[in-house]
Amino acid sequence: MLQIADFIAERYRKVAEIGIGRNTTIAELLRERGVKVIATDIMPVTKSFEFYIDDILNPRIEIYNGVELVYSIRPPPELFSAIRGLAKMINADCLIKPLYGDYCDGRILNYRGVNFYFWKRNHGGKKVSD
Repeated sequence: MLQIADFIAERYRKVAEIGIGRNTTIAELLRERGVKVIATDIMPVTKSFEFYIDDILNPRIEIYNGVELVYSIRPPPELFSAIRGLAKMINADCLIKPLYGDYCDGRILNYRGVNFYFWKRNHGGKKVSD
């Protein structure tokens, strides 16, 4: 997962992890690299970063002000579209690292040997490099 933290830290200054649960590794790595992390889940989480209880199926949009990337690590497949929907609503990029075997309709990136789905936000028709 170090590769995902590297990918994010090289491109973004403010991100939101959706459904962080107990595995806070990536959020901690990002925080150490100077990336502002907002984490959400439906249950309280012990954390050393900004955390909100939020339901991705009915998100509180104000939490995500200024977020450039919405990401989630191993979310249940039934939440994929809600995560992507939130990213679209706030005009942010989206990254989903599914469990092995879970399929999501999107572009698969391989970054230093780790595969994940990645969607770029709308940049007014301009091509933006990954």
